[in-house]
Amino acid sequence: MILSRVARIAVAGGLISALSACGGIGSGDSGLFRRSQTVSIPSEDQLSRKERADAQRAALAKAKGEDKPRSTIWDLFSNADDPNTTVEVNRYIWQASLEVLNFLPIESVDPFTGVIVTGYGRPPGGGRAYRATIFVQDPALDARSLKVALQSQGGGAVAPETARAIEDAILTRARQIRIRDSKL
Repeated sequence: MILSRVARIAVAGGLISALSACGGIGSGDSGLFRRSQTVSIPSEDQLSRKERADAQRAALAKAKGEDKPRSTIWDLFSNADDPNTTVEVNRYIWQASLEVLNFLPIESVDPFTGVIVTGYGRPPGGGRAYRATIFVQDPALDARSLKVALQSQGGGAVAPETARAIEDAILTRARQIRIRDSKL
């Protein structure tokens, strides 16, 4: 008699634990006793408001710099460079800058930022030594894409007309190179 009573309690306990593993007795959200759920379809106005709110949240996160994943020290050891990274400089202006200012020794070149830094050199037939920093900031073949900064060796000011003349020479040569390439 006691043995049958213990057996019944054990069976009842086993059933309760089995049903609780299925989501609980009568919980309504999962398990054997799941209630039917109604699905509401958002109206067109609600959908457009939701999309607009999502776009505003994304723009705000981008402005704050929160859209990019955080970097850690372990990122130094990973090969997570984007293979689709493109160089954002105009190749004709870049090549023309190197050709026009070939009398100046090159100190550093960075095609990813568009900066060419030269050392001091004398132009052919000139008496003053100059140094130039060229900044190609746009992939368009346009005057706004090119900035040239000149410095004389004595630290004296360089006339704006001189810098403008070099910019014009670089842009003219860039157009010539583009025309030459289009004929191929």
